Amino acid sequence: MPHGANLLEAARQLGVEIESICGGRQTCGKCQVSVEAGAFAKHGITSAEDHLSPVGQVEADYCRAQGIHGRRLACAAEVVADVLIVVPEESQARKQVIAKAAVERAIEVDPAVRAVYVVVEAAHMGSHGGDWERLQAALIDQWKLSGLKIDPFALRELQPALAAGNHAVTVSVRHEHEVLHVQPGYAEGACGLAIDVGTTTVVAHLCDLRTGALLATEATMNPQVRYGEDLMSRVSYAMTQRQGVERLHRAIVHALNELAERAVAAGGRTLEDLLEAVIVGNPVMHHLVLGLDPSGLGGAPFALALSAAADVKARDLGLRFHPAAYVHTLPCIAGHVGADHVAVLLAEAPQMADDTVLIVDVGTNAEISVGGRSGMACASSPTGPAFEGAQITHGQRAAPGAVERVRIDPVTFEPRLKVIGHEGWIEPQTERPLPPTARSTGICGSGIIEAVAELFLAGVIDSGGRFADDAADRSPRVRRDGRGAAYVLVEADDSATGSAIVVAQNDVRAIQLAKAALYTGAKLLLRHQGRPAIDRILLAGAFGNTIDPRHAMILGLIPDAPLDRVLAVGNAAGDGARLALLNRGLRAEAVRLAGWVEHVQIATDPEFQAEFVAAMGLPHAVDAFPHLADTLPPPSPAARPSQRRKVVGAGASRSA
Repeated sequence: MPHGANLLEAARQLGVEIESICGGRQTCGKCQVSVEAGAFAKHGITSAEDHLSPVGQVEADYCRAQGIHGRRLACAAEVVADVLIVVPEESQARKQVIAKAAVERAIEVDPAVRAVYVVVEAAHMGSHGGDWERLQAALIDQWKLSGLKIDPFALRELQPALAAGNHAVTVSVRHEHEVLHVQPGYAEGACGLAIDVGTTTVVAHLCDLRTGALLATEATMNPQVRYGEDLMSRVSYAMTQRQGVERLHRAIVHALNELAERAVAAGGRTLEDLLEAVIVGNPVMHHLVLGLDPSGLGGAPFALALSAAADVKARDLGLRFHPAAYVHTLPCIAGHVGADHVAVLLAEAPQMADDTVLIVDVGTNAEISVGGRSGMACASSPTGPAFEGAQITHGQRAAPGAVERVRIDPVTFEPRLKVIGHEGWIEPQTERPLPPTARSTGICGSGIIEAVAELFLAGVIDSGGRFADDAADRSPRVRRDGRGAAYVLVEADDSATGSAIVVAQNDVRAIQLAKAALYTGAKLLLRHQGRPAIDRILLAGAFGNTIDPRHAMILGLIPDAPLDRVLAVGNAAGDGARLALLNRGLRAEAVRLAGWVEHVQIATDPEFQAEFVAAMGLPHAVDAFPHLADTLPPPSPAARPSQRRKVVGAGASRSA
């Protein structure tokens, strides 16, 4: 490595993946490392702390504020001499548990690509025209398919296929317009991929294009996380790095090729059978898959390079499908409401509903739609990365070791926990020491939501999100220091890190800010539509699938509604992509929906600030939650909006 190389980048180049949620801005603290000092004959080096650049003021201030001792932030350190670094477990980037899976749905199979069997007249002395002309004549005569063109790769297949099939071939035709594949004799096996490219995970469904059968589902982490875990970090990387767009494009294409290989192997097919793919994603992912510069999405007016549906040859993107295969992308609605949300609408069809439906795809930038048959409005809500573990003291992605479920006894304040990778609940009286699978490394999004909601129900925090004055007197799990209060979710002896895992006052505030943004977006859309209330709530996406509806409502993440009408719908974006793969008519419906749904800029709504402040309360400072009447504690004076201080932060005004 060159002298002065950034430690985080140097580690990545050596294949050591270190967690970095903020994209190297020294704000998330996830890239903590420690230096091993001494002579290491095995490596032929001598390592010392001063072999990294001195601690700068920003890093020093952050570490002091967060109580970090004896560690460096990899994103802030430069390598100035040989050094041996230890990456603690909580700082290691690891494969996320994939919770997305296809849902059984009724689909009318009418794909863009279909196979036809045709017998072609044999060439003879005096024949006019070539094999392609004879195939064209046979397709007109036997299938009434006229005006076809043929892909150059399919043209190369034609003569050998005619010879091997004794002039009988199976021809794969797309949209009755182009011949993509020619096989000798009768052949089946044409298949396609429906792909949801998420910011964190990528999911691919392999489908038989003739029967519509789901053959395999494969998922992987989005490798672009090494360039920044949130969308704006990746946009910044594309804008500031000379080959940023190309690197991000190559990274996702590599992942898609690997997913395709795994999917066809699992489904008993080959890459040659892959003739069509439908890809959906948020606008940034949509652009990067297509190799388009997403810089226009980095600031107002959030201009898309392309919003319309597109058909692109897979080979032009670097995808190793059949050489003539196509990729179809669904349209985007607006700068931060993408093709993935259009796919959700396709899958869940709220536009066909007579009641009022709220659809929420929870993520770093939540996408929300409200409405029904008479009209719909959509918006993006800047929830931030707190629901994915960022901005949380011991937050992490949903990986083995993460606390994912929490229950707190309202009398003893003792917690019951579920940890990813460990069967069953960890009870307070569980025999110690805990087995390795039960030792926590941190807390993921669903865990922090339940923890904050349970702290509220138990009276540890009030409806304003503040720790109760007497909480520390009632339980040793509530501890106060100069930086405020914290609740010890996992004692140091029970954690995998050797340090206690806590929910601190700042963590509660981060969750309040995130949930307030989402709730405000839903309420303003409801008001914009002129609808009195929400009848049904659908929680989409991998994260939405793990949220407990009751805790989400207690927190005020979603508005009041009958709990039995709050449903997790899984990876609806992936299901919508599958619908569009298997039914070409739904592609036209996707285009219609993208133009029919009204996009609303909620951040510029004159009532946004007031509604946002009110939504900071648990579950809300003003709005009633009659469906939680038997659950919620009485409201506290701290929840009143008039008692809040206004703080203006990056991107939006928020309350503290």
